[in-house]
Amino acid sequence: MINIVVDCYGGDRSPQANIEGAVKAINEDKELKLFLTGKEEEIKIELAKYEYNKEQIEIINATEVIDCNESPTEAIKKKTDSSMVKAYELLKNNSDIAGMVTLGSTGAMLAGAVLKIGRVKGVKRPALCPIIPTMNGGIVAVCDSGANVDCDPIWLEQFAVMSSLYMQFGYNIEKPRVALLNIGTEEEKGDALRKETYQLLKNNDSINFVGNMESRDFISGNYDIVVCDGFAGNVLLKSTEGTALELLKLLKKSMTKNFKSKMGALLLKKEVYGIKDMMDYNNYPGAILLGVNSLIVKSHGGGKASSVYHSIKLVAKLSKNDINGVIKDKFFQKVE
Repeated sequence: MINIVVDCYGGDRSPQANIEGAVKAINEDKELKLFLTGKEEEIKIELAKYEYNKEQIEIINATEVIDCNESPTEAIKKKTDSSMVKAYELLKNNSDIAGMVTLGSTGAMLAGAVLKIGRVKGVKRPALCPIIPTMNGGIVAVCDSGANVDCDPIWLEQFAVMSSLYMQFGYNIEKPRVALLNIGTEEEKGDALRKETYQLLKNNDSINFVGNMESRDFISGNYDIVVCDGFAGNVLLKSTEGTALELLKLLKKSMTKNFKSKMGALLLKKEVYGIKDMMDYNNYPGAILLGVNSLIVKSHGGGKASSVYHSIKLVAKLSKNDINGVIKDKFFQKVE
C-alpha cells in the first residue's frame, strides 16, 4: 500500500473538494491508503455521500484550521491541533507514509515543511515547482514559484538539478530542457544574479541547459523547465494564469455577442471547451515542494476535487519512482 496524508481543510472548497478527490483516487487505485486530517464529524458526513473501500481511508481528527491570513510560522507552532500540523506530524513520525497533499496556506505549508520535516542534506533551500500546460500540448515547470523571494546563484543551480530529476521521474521526460528566466536570450543579459547563474547552469553536466528564456516564450513548448527566483517565478506564473483567464472571458463575450457569433461558437464548441480544459489548473497536479525529506504537494487554494485527485496520483507515482531517494543521493554526494 502507498500511504498518503490529505489535509482536508484550508482550501476555498474544503473539505468537500478534498474528500471527493480522495475518494476518486482510492476508487481508481486499490494500492492507496489515505489519511484524512480535519474535523472528524464533518469528514464523516462528506464521506457518507460516496461508495468506497472503508479500509483505504482513515480519519485523523483535528479541530483547528490554519487561515491564510495568519502568520505561517506562528500558526504552525501554536495551532497544534490543526489539520495541517496533524498531517505534518503523521509525515514526521511514520516512515511508511509517502507524502502529503494540501490546499491550505502556502506560507504555513512552507513553514511546516522546514520546521517539521526538514531539508534534504546538501540542499540549500527547498523550492516550489508547479507545472503549466504549453501551446503544443506539453507542460513546463517553474522552479521556484514563490518559496524563496531572494536567491543566490547556487540555489538556482540546485533548483535546476532538482526540477530536472522531478520532470524525469514524474513525467518521463528523459532530458528536460532547462531555461533561465531573463530579460533577453543573450548570454550577457540580466543582472548579476542571472549572469552568475547562467555560467553555473552552462557548466553543469547533470542538466540539459538551453540558455535564457524571455517570459513571452514561457508556454511556447520550447522548454520543459524555467528556473528563477521565487519572486520572478510567482509573477510569471500568476501573470500567465491571469492572462489566460481574461482571454477566455473575452472569447466567451465575443462568441455570445450576436446571433452570427453564437452560430459560429456552436460550430467551435468542442474546440473551445478543449482549450478551456487544457488551461484549467484543476486538470493538473499542484506544485511539489522539492528539497525536503518527504513528498509534499500544494494544490491551488481554489482547487476542485480533480486538483486534489491529480495531486494524490502524483505523490503515488513519485513514491513508486523514489524521487526523494534520487534527490538525496544526488545532493548527499555534494555536501561539503
